[in-house]
Amino acid sequence: MRRRELLKYLSMLPAGGFITPYVDGNRLLWLDKERRGRELFKELGVRTFINAAGTYTAMTGSLMRPEVLEAINYSATDFCMLDELQDKVGEKIASLVHAESAVVTAGCFSAMTLGLAGILTGLDEEKAIQLPHLMGTDMKSEVICQKGHEIVYTHALKNTGCKIVMVETREELEQTINERTALMFFLNVQADKGSIMHEEWVSIAKKHGVPTMIDIAADVPPVSNLWKFHEMGFDLVCVSGGKAIRGPQSAGLLMGKKNFIQAARLHMPPRGFNIGRGMKVNKEEILGMYVALEKFINLDHQQEWNLQQAQIDLIATAAQAVEGVTTEVKVPPLGNVTPTLYIHWNAEKVKISGKELQQRLRNGTPSIEVGGAEDTSLILTAWMLKPGQEKVVAKRLREELSTAV
Repeated sequence: MRRRELLKYLSMLPAGGFITPYVDGNRLLWLDKERRGRELFKELGVRTFINAAGTYTAMTGSLMRPEVLEAINYSATDFCMLDELQDKVGEKIASLVHAESAVVTAGCFSAMTLGLAGILTGLDEEKAIQLPHLMGTDMKSEVICQKGHEIVYTHALKNTGCKIVMVETREELEQTINERTALMFFLNVQADKGSIMHEEWVSIAKKHGVPTMIDIAADVPPVSNLWKFHEMGFDLVCVSGGKAIRGPQSAGLLMGKKNFIQAARLHMPPRGFNIGRGMKVNKEEILGMYVALEKFINLDHQQEWNLQQAQIDLIATAAQAVEGVTTEVKVPPLGNVTPTLYIHWNAEKVKISGKELQQRLRNGTPSIEVGGAEDTSLILTAWMLKPGQEKVVAKRLREELSTAV
């Protein structure tokens, strides 16, 4: 579509709520919601918005696919034994991700806590009861992490009672490993912030007989990351379920070596003598997570990419129609690997700050959230947009930028 045709098309669009049919799976859906009983968000006065930001927890992650909702509704009508369901679903998931074993957890953070707890105690119930009190026991008590990988989520590992020990070089790592070392932890999204990369980290750990865990919470796509790190030799892999996989936001996966997964389950409900009792996942989340993963793995990922790129291109073209505005598309190399649009403008020509533009989009109709803003720039993505919403984002963005000229 030529720019002139695009701008004419965008000018004809209403500000929001237009009806556009699209197919997801075998179901015909609509951009303005089918009425399904009570409009609870409206009743409660809760703002909903078009998500041009990404899969942020504060923005409730992602939207579950129709197949996932069907699995949740199906499982809500009957009882089953929780452990049996985790057994059967774990087998299926392990097969899908090329791991020895897997279990559905209450998010990636939960997977990290439970995985380390299993490493510390094995199948010893008395040890499980003692956590997080390690002093005076024969359990190990230290986790090694590269300094560049230390972000707030290592608190999941501290929940077991372990201490985090930071290193920066291979030499320092080799000197730090001792009889108290329980785990070597690696954060994939910060891999480029450390001097020791994945394969070397695993190699050193194996040399010293220390288990390894990698956090890939938001690091799919690419879909191959779901099995890449098992094949690389990591003992445990933790991932969020409510981001690109589009499972329940409160679910995640712990995958890896069978003995560690079995031990981790000692710390999970329905057992109640452990630190993981509050990390409950119900049957609906377990089946929803399984169906979401199955659907995600079998997607045409090139087609998904092409759709996102087309949505980004349309938004970029609309923004560039305003004098003084330029755009560029970047792809993060490690996490949230999707086409990401950076919009920049000349402050002498477009007299608005990034934060002010972000607020105007948020306060407009419909409300739009973007991924971030700086002095004269804005960041957004398309991977959480419903088909057709890119037209609304493009129109609103052009309107606000034009107003500021």
